[in-house]
Amino acid sequence: MAKSGLDLSKRQYIIGGIACGIILIYIVQLFYLQIIKSEYKESADGNAFFNRTLYPSRGIISDRKDRLLVYNQPTYDLVYIPREVGSFDTLDMCKVIDYTKEQFDKRIRDIKDRRLNPGYSTYTMQTFTTQLTSQESGLLQEKLYKFPGFYIQKRTLRQYTHPNAGLLLGYVAEVSKSQLEKDSYYVRGDYGGKSGIESSYEKHLRGEKGVEILLRDAHGRIQGKYENGKHDIAPASGKNLTLSIDIELQAYGEYLMQNKVGSIVMIEPSTGEVLCMVTSPTYDPSMLLGRDFSKNYLELENNPVKPLLNRPIQGMYPPGSTFKTTQGLIFLEEDIITENTMYSCAGGYPPLGGRPKCHPHGSPLPLIPAIATSCNSYFCYGLTAMLGNRKKYGSTPEAFEIWKNHIVDMGFGYTLGVDLPSEKRGFIPNSKFYTRAFKKDTWSASNIISIAIGQGEVTATPLQVANLAATIANRGYYYAPHVVREIQDTPLDSIYTHKHSTGIKKQHYEAIVEGMARAVTGGTCRGANLLPDIEVCGKTGTAENPHGRDHSIFMGFAPKDKPQVAIFVIVENGGFGATNGVPIGRLMLQKYLKGEINPNDKGLESMIASRIIMPQVFYNWTRSNNRNTEIVRPANTQSTDAAIEPFKPGESE
Repeated sequence: MAKSGLDLSKRQYIIGGIACGIILIYIVQLFYLQIIKSEYKESADGNAFFNRTLYPSRGIISDRKDRLLVYNQPTYDLVYIPREVGSFDTLDMCKVIDYTKEQFDKRIRDIKDRRLNPGYSTYTMQTFTTQLTSQESGLLQEKLYKFPGFYIQKRTLRQYTHPNAGLLLGYVAEVSKSQLEKDSYYVRGDYGGKSGIESSYEKHLRGEKGVEILLRDAHGRIQGKYENGKHDIAPASGKNLTLSIDIELQAYGEYLMQNKVGSIVMIEPSTGEVLCMVTSPTYDPSMLLGRDFSKNYLELENNPVKPLLNRPIQGMYPPGSTFKTTQGLIFLEEDIITENTMYSCAGGYPPLGGRPKCHPHGSPLPLIPAIATSCNSYFCYGLTAMLGNRKKYGSTPEAFEIWKNHIVDMGFGYTLGVDLPSEKRGFIPNSKFYTRAFKKDTWSASNIISIAIGQGEVTATPLQVANLAATIANRGYYYAPHVVREIQDTPLDSIYTHKHSTGIKKQHYEAIVEGMARAVTGGTCRGANLLPDIEVCGKTGTAENPHGRDHSIFMGFAPKDKPQVAIFVIVENGGFGATNGVPIGRLMLQKYLKGEINPNDKGLESMIASRIIMPQVFYNWTRSNNRNTEIVRPANTQSTDAAIEPFKPGESE
């Protein structure tokens, strides 16, 4: 009997344990369904409520003189909740929104595909199409009762007051899958900044979404706000931006650079504010709006002269003779030369058989005239003296590291940190680069002599060279260049208010400034002379181009003693610096400092604006695609300039 009682007791424990287990399973399942898994809650809420997203107005963008550049215009999205969609005439809807039946079916399939639309749920709002016009929205609104489960949602679309600065402003487009995964702010169908200011200041511009909770009846019809909007959340508008850009100056630069490839950058030395950032070719920002976005973007992307390349921060060029200013500063700081040190020139650098070549000028000559006349030999001698000074540096590689560090301190070799996406760093080699290249560490200045005149392996972006001009104007320091001057109710990042010193003494800069002033009054860039009104300091450059004619370069600042502006101009395939870079620089400086062009320079303005300098690849592309050349001449101008003809690969001046 005792044994039987014991068995019964065990069975009771077993049965009790099973019962407890079943209860626990039910509790866990209920917890999962009601707390963890949201579908049932969404279903219940969806029967009673309709949550309408309220999109904020994106922040507006103005130029430095408070002229409106980018604003918002109402637009409409067609959205739907899949579980609410009943039977309807799809062809009727297609007529209103200008879809084919095939497009309609594909869109539905894409929305249901969780690979393309992560987090898809039949209970949550899905975006069917965006950017409906007011007319399309009105027509659809009248028929919306025929399309159960579909709703109209209001948002805003960017609009532009000027056809300029497309690459700088950037564009807004539907967020990508990677953006959806990285930022929980977005849902499929949302729009965000993709390039330019719109991208780099996206979190400031986009604002915060709101929500409106609407009550449904038993048939799913909207009855009004839930508890009179007590639980609604109002959207918070994005912050407004004021740019440092002067849109009139920007537009004028684009006018001068039309039908050319290159860029213009102008900086206010005392603040680092970018006054204009011209890239050519460019595009009207309104091209990348609305339903023509994809077609227009593809057209721009396929153009061989790359209008989507932001050349001021992404183009990497040999800085040419503008780089001689950095060499003079380094040689002075390192006590390799004094202002009075003289080197000879016989039409080229004598120790290497007259290479690199040089143009005729007086010889021998000291530093300031060497800057003014842009003597190649002078700076080749200087580099040789520095890299060969084993008593001071120990070896050529060690001397070269000192040289490289000075160049980096001047703002080369690394990004400057401009507030735009995709800035390139250019290239400044170090000693290890040459040791690997020559497979020995006994190389000398003669092996790399071309870097003394801004050629060889050295490359820089137009922004970096414009920043060099600003640094010389400041006599030894710069502020990181930036295109946003003010963010509504938000201080600028401290990177743009921090003064960067090059570590080179101010008196050495005075020698370079004097050399640049003499280059304008009687040297290689006399075409930039604006005396008696403005004392300009300048430096030309003719950068070698292995793919065709040389690039025409001008770097400068003005006025000499109280600088207000620094400038860099590059025209690809433009020939000598004095041919295109200098006259464009002259006109841009006048436009900014005087507000108008001298009547005596109107002929120059017309000639430069009508000049066509396009690479051969552009003409090959237009012919192979049976296109017009897509070259636009300014109104009422004619050109007989020889530069109208495309340059052939390998042609030289």
